[in-house]
Amino acid sequence: MARFNLRTTRSRTSTSRSDSRRAASPVRSTGRTAPNHQGGRGLLRDNRSELFLLAVANFVSQQTFYEDGEQRDDRFAELVRILAVGDPEWTAGLLHWLRRDGQMRTASLVGAAEYVKARLDAGAEDGPSNRRVVDSVLLRADEPGEFLGYWTSRHGRAVPKPVKRGIADAVRRLYDGRSLLKYDTASKGYRFGDVLNLVHASPDPAKPWQGELFRYALDRRHHPETAVLPAADRTLTAHKALREIPVGERRAVVTGADGADRLAAAGMTWEALAGWLQGPMDAAAWEAMIPSMGAMALVRNLRNFDEAGVSDEVAARVAARISDPEVVAASRQFPFRYLAAYQHAPSLRWAHALEKALGHSLANVPGLPGRTLILVDRSGSMWSPLSDRSQLNRADAAAIFGTALALRAEEADLVQFGTSSARVKFRRAESVLKVLERFGDLGGTNTAEAVRRHYRKHDRVLIVTDEQASFSYAADATAAVPSTVPVYTWNLAGYRTGHAPSGGANRHVFGGLSDAAFRMVPLLEAGRDADWPWSRPEPDRA
Repeated sequence: MARFNLRTTRSRTSTSRSDSRRAASPVRSTGRTAPNHQGGRGLLRDNRSELFLLAVANFVSQQTFYEDGEQRDDRFAELVRILAVGDPEWTAGLLHWLRRDGQMRTASLVGAAEYVKARLDAGAEDGPSNRRVVDSVLLRADEPGEFLGYWTSRHGRAVPKPVKRGIADAVRRLYDGRSLLKYDTASKGYRFGDVLNLVHASPDPAKPWQGELFRYALDRRHHPETAVLPAADRTLTAHKALREIPVGERRAVVTGADGADRLAAAGMTWEALAGWLQGPMDAAAWEAMIPSMGAMALVRNLRNFDEAGVSDEVAARVAARISDPEVVAASRQFPFRYLAAYQHAPSLRWAHALEKALGHSLANVPGLPGRTLILVDRSGSMWSPLSDRSQLNRADAAAIFGTALALRAEEADLVQFGTSSARVKFRRAESVLKVLERFGDLGGTNTAEAVRRHYRKHDRVLIVTDEQASFSYAADATAAVPSTVPVYTWNLAGYRTGHAPSGGANRHVFGGLSDAAFRMVPLLEAGRDADWPWSRPEPDRA
């Protein structure tokens, strides 16, 4: 997440088809066309639709196959600015949902900053307040500093009052001793003390301990030699006690009978433990750290556990935890995270647990009735990484969701396509991860030919793609499917143009990298219009 709050940041100034005909979805094309990124013709969408599809796929400052990070960020910011003034209720709802259910940290943070800037520049006062929108996207204690890092690098050192107040509201919710230990580090441009100084955040009256914590954060930043720990904060006190242990005695403490409990009580993170030990993270160190690690921290470190030689007994407990359905649901991670872990740590002792976790993370994928044609885009443009920190690409993310749909459907034909296309064989009880091994790289993109070749009076067609193709098909890649049959396009990239009309009867577009969009399919097929996936914003506080 730490992209803006860096020390180097600088300011600058199933149902009947007759029912489904009545259903409509919110992502709408305008009827106008424009060249797509491969030179074919694509359909333009209205601003809300374009922003939604871009937002749910935008990791911010990340290169994609067709757009560099700056182009993509500029398009995102411009759409937010337009809609913040023209449609503030909708835009505030998008940003609130994007950070929470959409789990897109950086895009929601950038969007909120541009929302505020556009409305201040325009003098707009209607709709959700700037203060509330800022507060709504800050859910983790490092994010107030991240927001300030973005604002000052983009819009200069003068921070408007609504931004300060929104950040102050978030600070009162988020700052505690444990978060200070984890996020208030020397690598940050805005430390906790800097944020408190700048936004004038006062303690929450409902948290009597917060006044002492705020004073400590300020002194820790500006007068560390005289900073006094809050006496009532057990986590900070326990952490200080660990820090004072001589280096030569630390490993014995960690590997002792109460080592795991002491690490947990002191809020020690796995990232900090190696530095504190001043030595390698061996099996004993990991085994002391594992009980207090979060589920996704465990998933990211499976390979490290193997390399350190963590015991099979401890590994079994890790596997049970990361595959627990309640833990998976609470972690709210994208399903492709588990595929990335499987590829990075292919040890057999993790494989079954990761398969189960992947399945739990796809809980929203419905069991579609009747016959379903599922087309998965495996063209060259789908192979770019999801982000500059990810080893996974959109081609594999598409294959995950296409396979999950096929395995749960009553009867499905699963097809991969690019320049050519081919059926992907599977058995109903098969592992998603095993089926993924049968997908390949199929070159260019000819969606229309894949649809024509494989559509055989199916009850619905679902296409997982980036919607970019070099072939000309009058801007409708789905023309071979009768207008009475629903076609669902799942856009994973958020490019500007679409490969078919959307928003009318039986032509629908979803977006993003989670399975939440699939909740809309049964609604649409029940003849009910699918709306944007967030409720109306709550009324402003007094």
